[in-house]
Amino acid sequence: MTVLSPDAADFTAHIPVVIVGGGGCGLTAGLAAAQAGAEVLVLERDKSNLGTTAMSTGLIPGANTRFQRDKGIEDSPELLAADIVGKTHGQTDEHIALALARESAQTIEWLADDHGVPFSLVDSFLYPGHTVMRMHGTPNRTGGELMGALALAAERAGVDVLTEALVSDLFADDDGRIHGVRVSRPDGGHEDLGCDALILACCGFAGNAEMVAELIPELEHAEFYGHPGNKGDAIAWGRELGAAIEDIASYQGHAGLAKGYGVPILWPVIVEGGFQVNRDGQRFSNEARGYSEQAVDVLNQPGHVAWTIYDERLHELMQEFEDYRDAIDAGAIRSAADLPALCELIGVDRDGLAATMQAVGAMKAGEQQDEFGRDFTGKPMLEPPYYAVKVTGALFHTQGGLAVDEQGRVRRQDGSPMPNLFAGGGAARGVSGPGCDGYMAGNGLLTATTFGRLAGEQAAALVKEN
Repeated sequence: MTVLSPDAADFTAHIPVVIVGGGGCGLTAGLAAAQAGAEVLVLERDKSNLGTTAMSTGLIPGANTRFQRDKGIEDSPELLAADIVGKTHGQTDEHIALALARESAQTIEWLADDHGVPFSLVDSFLYPGHTVMRMHGTPNRTGGELMGALALAAERAGVDVLTEALVSDLFADDDGRIHGVRVSRPDGGHEDLGCDALILACCGFAGNAEMVAELIPELEHAEFYGHPGNKGDAIAWGRELGAAIEDIASYQGHAGLAKGYGVPILWPVIVEGGFQVNRDGQRFSNEARGYSEQAVDVLNQPGHVAWTIYDERLHELMQEFEDYRDAIDAGAIRSAADLPALCELIGVDRDGLAATMQAVGAMKAGEQQDEFGRDFTGKPMLEPPYYAVKVTGALFHTQGGLAVDEQGRVRRQDGSPMPNLFAGGGAARGVSGPGCDGYMAGNGLLTATTFGRLAGEQAAALVKEN
């Protein structure tokens, strides 16, 4: 992936707005640019446009949406921004966090009202870090379903999506102005396409093992659960162009990937009263603080695995999610009538788990404080039959990347915007701070959809202006 001189191009066509990547960010950007009146082309390297979004729960946080108001939930952009900044311990860009929060409701309502995405509010539980219920998703709470809705919307809107189109090179002058892209095709040939504005929506570098080892060494034993096309192309191009790159070691981990099955066990099972133990039956951290930072703690356990322990009530709650239903179908979920039988079934120390269960019960009753700082009060006691699933720590996607302003324009190292280059989603620096502990549920799709919409609008405006 290189940046070439425009003199090396042989442009065969010109499209005003070109978007690299056909995932959630790319399709949202395409919808926005087309609606603003620009001719747009989305270039997707795979046979189908799924991307990282398809592997997520498809949940997007929005502040003060009509979906919240219909449920009587009071929220504001300022509260969402404060939650984002608080989760990072003040280590993210507060201006960008507030800008995204202020645009979040418009993004969700625009996708729902103008493009038919069937959103509803998740109001059965509260995700860690969020002050109020503000996660919006499609009926089955899957990223694949969200991508299906976005793809259908793009088709209806006349957004051209070219698949099996790998962008190998950019053409740019010394000032960083993008003149076009080189597209490689499956038959080995290539085509040079000119453009007036370029949006990088090709995610981060979680699928590039060498970059992960260099930039996030703590994830040496993590399983990659993400889109294989996340090779860091945007970051490589940005480096050549002199773009600012920030929070490069930031990522979303997940401490609940079912070991051997590749299905994520989502975090409501923890925040509503479940817990994790190692093979000695002992808890080892505050699981409820967040699934991203918990991933490293799981990886530090013997065998790099843990067991999530819960009960019938939580088993029923989790069936709201298609991922969990997939885990059931795959045979990842184990259950037993009592604790000794469960220990025998999953190979966890009986005495250790019995002591842990007793301690958790005392903490839920307010009779004991957790040494790791978790507050169990207000959650029901776990009752037989008991359930367990063996999990490991996973890397879902990176959160650092090209620094952008509040309109999705890529910034140079001196802070000035590049002439006609935009970025969103995993290609852009997110709002999760410098590490893993700042990630809050929905941060990835917040930046993917909202920066996607803003970048699409601004790219179209730039084309009209020129």
